[in-house]
Amino acid sequence: MTNEQFPVQELREALHPIWRRLTADRTISIGKVGILGYLAKHGATTASTLAAAEKISPQAITAAVQEMENLGLLVRTIDENDRRRIWIELTDAGRDRLAAERSSGADWLTSAISRRLTSDEKKTLESVIPILQKLVDDAHVD
Repeated sequence: MTNEQFPVQELREALHPIWRRLTADRTISIGKVGILGYLAKHGATTASTLAAAEKISPQAITAAVQEMENLGLLVRTIDENDRRRIWIELTDAGRDRLAAERSSGADWLTSAISRRLTSDEKKTLESVIPILQKLVDDAHVD
């Protein structure tokens, strides 16, 4: 099947409402969840590394980090060896908030899969996960 023949629009139309339902109850933006997720996975980092990883401008990172620091989700510390470098790190409250944001919609999806899919469909859906992951291996997605 060539790229022109693959039903890209149909795939997008199938995934989009699922994604919207999964994220409907989130209390912070997807970008901020991405920042929290990056820090949870990679540990303390700098604003420039975060900006590159999340593919957003340094100005946007600065604003988001400031807002999340004010909420107690992140902490910034000056590097002891290089006072020009500032490390951004997740707090325990940030970890808790990330878990809550990620679980948003999970109950709905679990229930929908349980109620609406046959055993064979559940197995098929499970087998598709690694395939979908290959599409985003080079890009950061939460």
